[in-house]
Amino acid sequence: MYIRSLLMASLMVWGVNASAQSSKRPNIIFIFSDDHAFQAVSAYGGKLVQTPHIDRIAREGAIFRNALVTNSICGPSRATLLTGKYSHRNGYPRNEQRFDVTQVLFPRVLQQNQYQTAWIGKWHLGSLPEGFDYWRILPGQGHYYNPDFIEKGQDTARSQGYVTNLVTDYSIDWIRHRDTSKPFMLVVGHKATHREWLPDLQDLGAYDDVNFPVPANFNDTYENREAARNQDMTISKTMRLDFDLKVHANYNGWVYNRFTPEQLSAFKGYYDGKVTKEFDEKKLTGDALTAWKYQRYLKDYLATANSLDRNIGRLLEYLDRSGLAENTVVVYASDQGFYMGEHGWFDKRFMYEESLRTPFVVRYPGVIKPGTKVDGLMCNIDWAPTILDWAGVTAPEEMQGRSFMPLVTKGGNKSTWRKAAYYHYYEYPEPHKVSPHFGVRTERYSLIRFYGPADSWELYDLAKDPGQVKNLIGAKGYEKITAELKAELRKQIVQYKDNEALRLLDKG
Repeated sequence: MYIRSLLMASLMVWGVNASAQSSKRPNIIFIFSDDHAFQAVSAYGGKLVQTPHIDRIAREGAIFRNALVTNSICGPSRATLLTGKYSHRNGYPRNEQRFDVTQVLFPRVLQQNQYQTAWIGKWHLGSLPEGFDYWRILPGQGHYYNPDFIEKGQDTARSQGYVTNLVTDYSIDWIRHRDTSKPFMLVVGHKATHREWLPDLQDLGAYDDVNFPVPANFNDTYENREAARNQDMTISKTMRLDFDLKVHANYNGWVYNRFTPEQLSAFKGYYDGKVTKEFDEKKLTGDALTAWKYQRYLKDYLATANSLDRNIGRLLEYLDRSGLAENTVVVYASDQGFYMGEHGWFDKRFMYEESLRTPFVVRYPGVIKPGTKVDGLMCNIDWAPTILDWAGVTAPEEMQGRSFMPLVTKGGNKSTWRKAAYYHYYEYPEPHKVSPHFGVRTERYSLIRFYGPADSWELYDLAKDPGQVKNLIGAKGYEKITAELKAELRKQIVQYKDNEALRLLDKG
């Protein structure tokens, strides 16, 4: 007790919780991918692909089946991870801005509580990281092949190899050479599976023999849904044959200008010799062309995801070999979900299930029981407070989330956990013309208020309509639930201090 009191007295800002064992505070690794759909993770029951290493984390820990994001877009999700706050509070609601790194960030709080902190890989927040003892990040979106990295205290330098392998190499190297007298927190930021979906050479053609099932709502007509009808993210019209699917690809473009001659030869051999040749021979048009594009999209996307799962396996194996596994929390999550053809789409943004829900699995040996399944509504504002909780640190009051540990520990008080989750998306018009919107999601229902070009409401009964094709606003028999959900939406907006949404709500 005397040692613990001495430690608490030495901390600068936020103290260690009394329940934490100061001598055995866990290491924390947060593996964070980009645009990886839960439908593409076999632990979620998806039939598209097998992901044995992500599944291992779920099997040895917990899987969250309702892990939700608060703004389904890349940079803002990273800002929410860092701050534990909604976009309107952390100042980063849209991509391609400059994130304010002077605000309270969970890694800085960890630093002040004797943790080593590092971020390696994709950052994509416009500013350089702060609150980290070490960082090595991709400029902007980064490149899949032979990418540049900006290293703390060093000049930007190009690395030779495939980005997912490199991020894992650098992460393992940092762990190996860290200060072993302190616990550490590392964010492993992967570029995969972001568009333009360039697989590692060893994964080219990995799914060529697979004919993927078409989602039930693939041919959605967007009836009574103005925002869905007017978006620009369809496989049929928006997905580009040359850029996205590499049909008659422009090998002089920026996507390929970093390839070595050997890498480029392999790519040309596959995409010219197999994909473009098949496209030219089939001479497809209309629905047949859309169906072919869908198959090619999934083949490239999932082949790109192969390296992601494989490298997660490499990192887990290193933890096993080094003896770190038993005292290291490992999280795998994506910055949001993604459309695998549902509604005829790719990309994200909408407050529909495929982009609202993100894969989230966590292993905490000795604390989280293996095989735990969580159906509670957990949001990405909860990630930072939970990481601090693992470190035995009280989250700052300005963080809007809370530790999700009551959902995964025996005796945790689940009765006080949220019954509804709030969402707000902003980016319009480019790149995909998705109308800004906010809404509330409960265990069964989803209520969405679109504004801007699509001034409308949508309501879905997820139990009866999981594909979200039937807008129930104004439907007979749903008057009471609509009123209750609108009241809950207002409650959430006030709770999270979203003044812009409150003004819009007051207008009707």
